[in-house]
Amino acid sequence: MSSPGGAGGGTVRFRLGVAYDGTGFRGWTRQPGLRTVQGVLEDALLTLLRRHPPAPSLVVAGRTDAGVHAVGQACHVDLTVEQLAALGRERRRRAAESSAELLRARLNGILGLSSDVVVTSAVEAPAGFDARFGAVWRRYEYRIADAEALHDPLQRHRTVAHAGRLDVDLMNSAARGMLGLHDFAAYCKPRAEATTIRTLQDYTWERDADGVLVARVRADAFCHSMVRSLVGAAVAVGEGKLPPERPGELLGAGARSTEFVVLPAKGLTLMEVGYPRDSELAARSEQTRARRQAGEGGTAAVVGGSGVR
Repeated sequence: MSSPGGAGGGTVRFRLGVAYDGTGFRGWTRQPGLRTVQGVLEDALLTLLRRHPPAPSLVVAGRTDAGVHAVGQACHVDLTVEQLAALGRERRRRAAESSAELLRARLNGILGLSSDVVVTSAVEAPAGFDARFGAVWRRYEYRIADAEALHDPLQRHRTVAHAGRLDVDLMNSAARGMLGLHDFAAYCKPRAEATTIRTLQDYTWERDADGVLVARVRADAFCHSMVRSLVGAAVAVGEGKLPPERPGELLGAGARSTEFVVLPAKGLTLMEVGYPRDSELAARSEQTRARRQAGEGGTAAVVGGSGVR
């Protein structure tokens, strides 16, 4: 049996939806001696399949930084035929609906009822699915409680407090000036041989029912600290420290800007990852992977932000 996700080698691919409170994690990516989302989930997989090596590893749509939350993270895992058969035997004993549903239930059981990371969904992946390279957009939200908003202590771990009042109209004006395909080097933490070309598809600000300012930001991909930098630039405009046109003028500057502050991670949540229709998944993955390799090799510009984060 080969993977419906295209992994091959007698494996079957599953797509997982994941939510987590990032407060207690040092980001997504497994790191020696540190608690990370990937590390906790892969340890749960190892526990579940300890009698059926090798230990599975996860591939994620977007590697969130320390303190960043998620309600709509996407990842995939490839299980061997032996591992799938073991799940199948347990599924029949437990009368579970499917191996995917059993995988979700067992992982959450190992994580515990009070876990700060939860597997929200699990399905057998369609042909060509790749959580990382197949995504066409990622959508984030950022929350700020300024002087006009209710400062709810129950929301303090996912909302940044701001002492003054922010002008949402000026912030939206600044956000509109950054939309489209640009070099976002001014808004990204530099990484060797990594592209900073991205397509910012949507960026808006509004106040919710409690007066909290909520930014909604969507792009084909994001480079390191890009969302928190975009938010920081808009906040500088909302405070009156920068004119509304200045964030747009910084695009294409080619170097990280010091004209605004990068905001804290705790206000940021990954909301959703978008994928094309099933029939287009394989082509999308191949296209994105090829562009990323070209960009990292320094031989070609990566149009549309194919460097994936």
